[in-house]
Amino acid sequence: MSETGIDETLAEEIAVTCRTGVGDTLRSVIHFTPNSSELLYLRSDLYGGDREMAMERKSVLVGNERLGFSTHETYQRLEEEGFAPDIGEYELTIRAFSDGFVSRVIVGDHGILLTSDNLPIADFEDVAVSLRTELAERVEESDGTD
Repeated sequence: MSETGIDETLAEEIAVTCRTGVGDTLRSVIHFTPNSSELLYLRSDLYGGDREMAMERKSVLVGNERLGFSTHETYQRLEEEGFAPDIGEYELTIRAFSDGFVSRVIVGDHGILLTSDNLPIADFEDVAVSLRTELAERVEESDGTD
């Protein structure tokens, strides 16, 4: 079991899903919870391969993306009260920069943050659907509702 509470099999599945969906532009994949985070994938040409340095530098991004847990709760509450925006369910968050993207998917108390070089935004949606499915299965298993 990892420090974020997922097993090695799920960690590998998440990394493979991101790598398959985003391809060579994928820079990193981080699983995070409200209290911990773990680097699941780091492209070999980044940070000299130093995973510890990568996590240290990405900790600010992770801290920012943790704010998504409260935002996600807000959307759920609005839906429960019948005030949800008429645009469907939350799927993912994409932050666009001049040379790449930071993307986040949250299900329950589990989040995936991935960084990439530039690529079509539609590619993120495909990856997000797969990640949400993998995380939802994990949340169901940990809740004992499987």
